[in-house]
Amino acid sequence: MSIKKEFILSGGKVVDPFNGTEKVMDIGVKDGKIVDAKNMKGAEIIDVSGKVVAPGFIDLHVHLREPGNTAAETIRTGTKAAAAGGFTTIVAMPNTNPAADTAATIEYLSFHAAQDGVVKVYPCGCMTKGIKGEEMAPIGSLKNARVAALSDDGRGIQNHELMKHIVEYAKSMDLPILDHCEDNNLKSDGVMHEGVWSTLLGMKGIPAASEELMVARNIIIARDINWKVHLQHLSSKESVEHVRVARKRGIPVSAEVTPHHLSLIDECIKKFDTNYKMNPPLRSEDDRQALIAGLADGTITVIATDHAPHTETAKMVEFDYAPFGIIGLETAISVCLKELYHSGVLSISDFVAKFTSGPAEVLGLSNRGFKAGNDADITIIDTEQEITIDANKFQSKSRNTPFDGMTFKGKAAATIVDGEFVFNEL
Repeated sequence: MSIKKEFILSGGKVVDPFNGTEKVMDIGVKDGKIVDAKNMKGAEIIDVSGKVVAPGFIDLHVHLREPGNTAAETIRTGTKAAAAGGFTTIVAMPNTNPAADTAATIEYLSFHAAQDGVVKVYPCGCMTKGIKGEEMAPIGSLKNARVAALSDDGRGIQNHELMKHIVEYAKSMDLPILDHCEDNNLKSDGVMHEGVWSTLLGMKGIPAASEELMVARNIIIARDINWKVHLQHLSSKESVEHVRVARKRGIPVSAEVTPHHLSLIDECIKKFDTNYKMNPPLRSEDDRQALIAGLADGTITVIATDHAPHTETAKMVEFDYAPFGIIGLETAISVCLKELYHSGVLSISDFVAKFTSGPAEVLGLSNRGFKAGNDADITIIDTEQEITIDANKFQSKSRNTPFDGMTFKGKAAATIVDGEFVFNEL
């Protein structure tokens, strides 16, 4: 389909959590901006009847691997995967090689994202130098290089005093913290959730307490400093309860959950497929249900993929030695529609909010949604089309997904960034 720069998306169900809209209406796009469709004449009409038209989806948690590990992913392939998955904006995690702990590395990422990326890439800077958890990174320089947030994702900062100082500096720079909550001593050399299945399979377990301790620590720091700390990829029932209580008390914390933690459990490890190995690990069915409940009652406001590409060679080893992580950009919408929307847990408006207004609030983004003059970043979803996941057709350079061959109902139908179709299967 050839799309002009000026067009009207006609007949779709517009779901805009930013403006409280959920109704069938037309959306006009001209020169990369949202315009009132009623004032447009001669524009191309694109029929999106039966589809959901939403503000562009935002993923707070993506590993692009560039610089340093372009065998697994590049900025080009990662952003194409994001577009195919319905995401118009992604936050690139800083655990690259070199780590994104200097302005120079951030500028490298920003330059190549502008040259090679097909969606918007917001760089995230490190909290500590080299992501070693020993010395604070030059946060002022990172701020000047226009990072969107700070994180040591992949490693939790064990030193509580250092973490407190980082949050204080982040507050002075108006930068949100995105934290990987994990106590290294409790995690030790575990490879899966500590529970019945780790015992049956004879594998070293990672207790839920390793996450819950750091969740509690971060809530205390957020309370004392009064600054927003976003808790990445929650996986445990008690972590959700900690966040629920904290938010009711007005403590500025938020949390995300991944599609794989919403849909898979530790029992899956009995297949010994390393594509089920991730950190935090897949936990029990009780934990999974608690995550879903947390989304339903508003405790968890964000769904993020933790897209973590690895080469086939890296994953094709014994379970103990395989790296943690799976890709998720191209399966997120399908998996979450099944677990949350088609199951009746979330309305379509609440579903869309977890990918739009939720992450936008964490980053402090304004001027989102279908208001005239805003950037025309749009995600179009077909909630009813049945698909079978075929990893060999992914835009991502890697194939490490446990969802390959599974059937779902619903997918991203098109993705528009600044008025340009970067993915289109309408």
